[in-house]
Amino acid sequence: MIKRPTLLCLALTNLFSSAYAADVQEKISTLQDQKQVAVTIYNNNLALVKDQRRVQLDKGHNTFALRDVSAQIRPETALLHSLSAPGSLNVLEQNFDFDLLTPQKLLEKYTGNTVTLIRTNPATGAETAERAQVLSTNEGAVFRIGDRIETGMPDRIVYEEVPENLRDRPTLVTQLENTGAADQTIELSYLTTGLSWKADYVAELNPAETKLDLTGWVTLTNTSGTHYPQAKLQLVAGDVNLVREQPVMEDMRVKSMAMAAPQMAEESLLEYHLYTLDRPTTLAQNQTKQVSLLTAANVPVRKEYLLRGAEHYYHGDYDDLGQKLKVGVFLEFDNKQVSNLGMPLPKGILRVYKKDSAGAAQFVGEDNIDHTAKNETVRAKFGDAFDVTANKKQTDFKKLPSPEKGTSLFESAYQIVIKNARKDEVTVRIQEPIPGDWRMVGTSHPHKKVISNVAEWHVKVPADGQTTLTYRVQAKY
Repeated sequence: MIKRPTLLCLALTNLFSSAYAADVQEKISTLQDQKQVAVTIYNNNLALVKDQRRVQLDKGHNTFALRDVSAQIRPETALLHSLSAPGSLNVLEQNFDFDLLTPQKLLEKYTGNTVTLIRTNPATGAETAERAQVLSTNEGAVFRIGDRIETGMPDRIVYEEVPENLRDRPTLVTQLENTGAADQTIELSYLTTGLSWKADYVAELNPAETKLDLTGWVTLTNTSGTHYPQAKLQLVAGDVNLVREQPVMEDMRVKSMAMAAPQMAEESLLEYHLYTLDRPTTLAQNQTKQVSLLTAANVPVRKEYLLRGAEHYYHGDYDDLGQKLKVGVFLEFDNKQVSNLGMPLPKGILRVYKKDSAGAAQFVGEDNIDHTAKNETVRAKFGDAFDVTANKKQTDFKKLPSPEKGTSLFESAYQIVIKNARKDEVTVRIQEPIPGDWRMVGTSHPHKKVISNVAEWHVKVPADGQTTLTYRVQAKY
């Protein structure tokens, strides 16, 4: 009769033997099994990967390893199911092995175990081999060889095998039950970081600065740790809410490759916009590439000169408020079909060029544009005017009797001289943020109260001339 402790030992032995057999019989799937991959990339360093593969599975329990997944996969988001036999796979457990095989990692995993050290005699070329125990790999290797301790690396180290918890590529290992056929098409879906995109726009102004030609590019960057051959690519524009966890460090070493491509088709997706590339494209690891988003010719554009003040000098007595103040130069165009546009534009950088007298395109400025819906206006600052400047000063300031208890009433006057050294007339929009409850007492040019705390003038300045704006305002606090 076998005693109970002996039965327990036999059970444990069988359990470990079964686990070992499962490891030995682990089924591995690589990119060679991949039939299709689709990648949807969001604005904020996040992507959804749908990886379809043709695999062979045993009936019943399987230890199934999917290699070549993203090294930055969020394993808690992984979803594995069968496309050819829906409902036949039951995933019991999954492990993401991201401890990748390198010489240093291999040596670290052998700490406490025995390896073979190979040394070469530099004079004779003869090799000698010694068995050694790895004691430590912290800031260098420490070995026990017989009755002595040595440090430093030999010519070569020979290992008996690769530890089971080291993988040469990022691998998702699952324990699953298969009730379907052996030959199946499966799909693994997961979220990952390390894939990002942004929009870049290039605009070229015509000589009269009344129209522009606009080209939009999507710049894709892949630092996820794997590549996606012939992927179906979609991009989501919009600010998707995510639960923030610890930040992920990214390896920003990339190589650049630009590719001409057809424009991307656009559609609405919940509160976002989805852009779909109409052909497959390969996203290689550590690569930045560009695909075409849009092209539009002869887009009507408006150029604006803007001088904006500050509210602090309405509170006190000042004199000079600035000489040769910079006047900002802005471009505006309407995102409408009548303007040869009319599709939602993802946020990105707009770079502006203009041809010189010799016909060579010269860079004249850039600015960020936000997500812009159809029929909205794109507005970007591309620099400060060289030939249009302003001198500003306060000409009067006084405190008036308080109109009511607990309030103060001030009256101040200002002069703004706008100078134009260009060969053509310009119109400068002047905006003054005036605090409190205010009213214009007098002004040399018509003004508008565009919002509650902003007064605005549109002042024409002749070529090679100047225009003086004066105004007086009362403000109650």
